[in-house]
Amino acid sequence: MKVASGKWLVARAPTPTLPRKRERGQQSRLPFSLSLRERAGVRVVLLATCHLLLATALIACSPPPADESLDVAIAMGGDDTAGYLRADSPREFRFPEDHGPHPGFRNEWWYVTGNLEGEDGRRFGFQITFFRVALTPDVPESPSAWATDHVWMGHFALTDTGTGQHHAFERFARGAAGLAGAQRDPLRVWLEDWSLEAVAGNDLPWRLQLEEAGISLDLEFTPRKPPVLQGDAGLSQKGAGEGNASYYYSMTRLDAVGHVGLQGQRHGVSGSAWLDREWSTSALAEDQAGWDWFALQLDEGRELMYYQMRQQDGGADPHSKGLWVDTDASSRLVRREDVDLEVLDHWRSPKTGVRYPVAWRLHLKPEGRVFEVRAVQPAQEMRLTVRYWEGAVDVYEAGVPIGRGYVELTGYR
Repeated sequence: MKVASGKWLVARAPTPTLPRKRERGQQSRLPFSLSLRERAGVRVVLLATCHLLLATALIACSPPPADESLDVAIAMGGDDTAGYLRADSPREFRFPEDHGPHPGFRNEWWYVTGNLEGEDGRRFGFQITFFRVALTPDVPESPSAWATDHVWMGHFALTDTGTGQHHAFERFARGAAGLAGAQRDPLRVWLEDWSLEAVAGNDLPWRLQLEEAGISLDLEFTPRKPPVLQGDAGLSQKGAGEGNASYYYSMTRLDAVGHVGLQGQRHGVSGSAWLDREWSTSALAEDQAGWDWFALQLDEGRELMYYQMRQQDGGADPHSKGLWVDTDASSRLVRREDVDLEVLDHWRSPKTGVRYPVAWRLHLKPEGRVFEVRAVQPAQEMRLTVRYWEGAVDVYEAGVPIGRGYVELTGYR
């Protein structure tokens, strides 16, 4: 696979079978193959589907030669936008309708992270992302049940702080033959037997059900705050280019209750989760390398989302931004100049050799707050087709624990 002028060049060769499920590099096979066009389509815009083009979502790092993972700048460098809708001006958001799919856009994702505790105090972090990637803006003309204009990818991870283990899985499927898809009413997003769906109708509460290799999540989410719109009334500009933006909203405080299945044992858990929803037809600009995304839930009832788009020279892109959500659900835009972000510590993955930051000092200047954010454990790397770091964190202020959250890091080498 090579790149020229931001587009993939795909050599003609027998179509390889993509991994259906994989944990830490171990993969099983799909019962069918995605075509070269579908495989290339996934890889070109894979990351334009996760928690930051988000904020989403997507995600990845440059691999060593022996690794097949994708670099975020390449994966999001595609410029095939003709025929798709663009996020180029503010729009009216309608709920619960906008919880459902927006198929006119090239990329879309449903992304949930959270921190859970068992009855015995055992702590878990989790993330699940359903990515929809369009292959063409045209509806397939073939009468075949396998014909599709979308490919789906799912990422599921569980951090078990009791053992220090981090489990990461992925799946791929065509948006055909009932294998994967999204519907608006009743709300349901699924990839085979992984699903996120409304308990009734299309609004919350929602139920999440995942199972892979003996590890499972069965959670119900109930909102404590309404959706908040990111960026300019939900239009989140990611770069200077026209249309380099997404429509983006979050639900920053969801009560989560249910069960974690692990090693043959079922743990009753409860905690707090965060939902990000984005859809766009966009990509990273040539001078952007990746992003650092923070979703912090403070015990006092406030939340902070901040993403720093990183430029190729290591500097922060001026389009970096976030949102400060108050206890009454009112929110304020956080601009790049409102934040000083300093890395305090790093961790180098023994598996990939990639060096990631794992502790930060975040100064939110308008609020006069200085937070220290630390990973609950450094080993939370997602070593999948698209490689990145995503994990549970603790939040401190003046040395006192005051909250929890999740951080996503892409584009590190």
